[in-house]
Amino acid sequence: MKGVRKFKDRLKKDIKNPEFRKAFKEEEVYASLAIQIAKIREKENLTQGELAKRLHTTQQTISRLENVHNKSYTLQTLIKLATALHKQLEVKLV
Repeated sequence: MKGVRKFKDRLKKDIKNPEFRKAFKEEEVYASLAIQIAKIREKENLTQGELAKRLHTTQQTISRLENVHNKSYTLQTLIKLATALHKQLEVKLV
């Protein structure tokens, strides 16, 4: 766990830099969305292919939505996704 400690120590230092903090927060939003989508899909016992059929799209598209590096989400896509997963979409500015 020595490597984890070094990472956490480095992150504490880097997060003090305003540019780094801004970029980190932005990445956190995208990664969080991807993880939420995958977890909800899995909880619903759906494969990516099954969710794709609900959305009238391809399995590759679902894979992209679940990729933490994806930055091509649109509000329209998220609304469709929430509907297909029987969830509500909540967007907040805090």
